[in-house]
Amino acid sequence: MKILNNVRLYRPFASESTEAIFHIVMDGEKIQSINNGLTKETGSHVVDCDRRVVSAGFNDSHMHLLRYGLMKKELDFRDVTSYKEMKRLISNRFNEEKMEEHDWVVGRGLIDSQLTDIDHSLTADDLEELEYDKPAFFLHEDGHECVVNYEALKILQQEPALLKNHETFIETDRNGNWTGRFKDTAVHFIKFNFRQKNEDEIYEAVQDAVPHLLEKGITSVHTDDLNFVGNYNRLFKTYLDLEKDGHLKIDVRLHHYIFNIDDLNYFLRTTNKRTGEGSERVKVGAIKIFLDGTQRLHTSALRQAYHDKPSTSGNLIYPQDELDEIVQTAHENGMQVAMHAIGDRTVEQALNALEKVDTKKLRHRIIHAQVLAPDLLERLQEVKPYIETQPGFIMNEYDQTANWVGKDQEKFCNPWNTVDKMEIPFTLSSDTPIGPLSPITGIFVAVNRTDTDGNPTGGWLPDEKLSVDRSFQGYSQSAAELEFREHEKGRLTAGHQADLIMLSEHPNEVKTSELNSIEVIETWSRGQRVFQKD
Repeated sequence: MKILNNVRLYRPFASESTEAIFHIVMDGEKIQSINNGLTKETGSHVVDCDRRVVSAGFNDSHMHLLRYGLMKKELDFRDVTSYKEMKRLISNRFNEEKMEEHDWVVGRGLIDSQLTDIDHSLTADDLEELEYDKPAFFLHEDGHECVVNYEALKILQQEPALLKNHETFIETDRNGNWTGRFKDTAVHFIKFNFRQKNEDEIYEAVQDAVPHLLEKGITSVHTDDLNFVGNYNRLFKTYLDLEKDGHLKIDVRLHHYIFNIDDLNYFLRTTNKRTGEGSERVKVGAIKIFLDGTQRLHTSALRQAYHDKPSTSGNLIYPQDELDEIVQTAHENGMQVAMHAIGDRTVEQALNALEKVDTKKLRHRIIHAQVLAPDLLERLQEVKPYIETQPGFIMNEYDQTANWVGKDQEKFCNPWNTVDKMEIPFTLSSDTPIGPLSPITGIFVAVNRTDTDGNPTGGWLPDEKLSVDRSFQGYSQSAAELEFREHEKGRLTAGHQADLIMLSEHPNEVKTSELNSIEVIETWSRGQRVFQKD
């Protein structure tokens, strides 16, 4: 038994005073009781918390944990502002002699538009200047676009499967030749087939990543890692090994990313576990599928032409009947479905499929749903899939959204307060490493609708700001609902799993413009302290 003594509580929508003092009794992995005042007990099991604020731990319902852990072994281009600097970074930090045979040169965070010494997006022709005889793969900051060199193209052009469902996302020149640039599902295909990691690499990367999550107060995650592994059972086994060895201090739901119905049927044949099944910490998550691309690339599917590119309205990856079959098959076999759908045309397609099954039974999800409309909101209200939002995205997109969808449509983009008022279930999440890892930052953005510098003044579409309480719920209780564990997880109450965080300040006592200054002082997972700030 452990007792957190002399604490204040932050429980969204609770009526207790922010100054009231409590003590929390934890018995094993559960909260046994939360009591008024100080405990009369003494001993090493009593921890004096010096009036710190305790809240429920964060649950990130949409991230890429393995990819986050692998980043330390990849070149980081996020702050690179010239191609000359990029080449110098590769030369200085990449040691070809230490690479294993058949490995690739890998970089991430590429932002072509900020390279001041070139006037175009990098292609395989440009990468010839690197003079490496190994394949090179450089991923854009948002994870939806990449450029490869000719050594990589030689390999990729031998893959006929790359042309199935992905041909739209392979860039060609005016003569029809591949330029070395790929988008959306073509990028995922490349990672899935050529960037696979073995069990030791998976183990090390996840082990390295977990402390970063605990530092941010994250005690549970839902993660899509399959791109870098290829085999779901091997991925699941490696996470079980981490749990057995005591290196997994968080709860994990592992999604299975599929390209088509054949992938789904193979999973159902070869895996005997379904959504929610597994060990104490490691459980099967959802079937993950991409239905469109991104607004930046004009590949998310809109119901009208892009305002700044009238020649296109984006791309639907699957015909409706194929998506219907995937959703129906997953649903009938006890698998939750999570669909990446950014554009309004794609959200409509997702709803068409979800209306044919009992969506509320398995709590199927739509990821992002960034572009909506009144009719879609009404259908979402009726069907009630969970919407997985990523507030951190708007920090880099708020000033571009009207260019993409037009002023009339802009007011229906990321309409979080409207979604909340209509009682459409939703979560807040990071999409790390694409978005910022910190839930506190995500909450700050959801509440203020600005970037961390306070831009734009007053917030972008300020009527769509969320309350502090609702934002914290979106990062805790709502994610537990996706796990069907809302009666035992995600809240600070007796009988719930003892996933707790200790905060430097009470969220309801801080100006909303200063929410991002709140620090996580301690993190407790299943009744054990797993992080303590120095």
